[in-house]
Amino acid sequence: MNAETTSKPARQIVWPTVITVISAAILIGAEVFGAAFAGGWALAILFGLGDQGAHILQAVLFAIGVFVMIGFIRGAQRVEPFTKRA
Repeated sequence: MNAETTSKPARQIVWPTVITVISAAILIGAEVFGAAFAGGWALAILFGLGDQGAHILQAVLFAIGVFVMIGFIRGAQRVEPFTKRA
């Protein structure tokens, strides 16, 4: 067999799609992580948890935000694939 017939076609990055998804992720990430820090601070004051409780709540909400951002990137990649066959 010829090497050309058995090789897979090359994949090419679709840069406009990648840039759009990264730009949206930056915008959404700023909102998600800003809300995590503000929410942790507000909940700590509401429940009287003090500074250490605020930091713990912020860390927990930050971790949830990371999962939200991972879900966003995966969903965006399904809708707008980052690569195409050349």
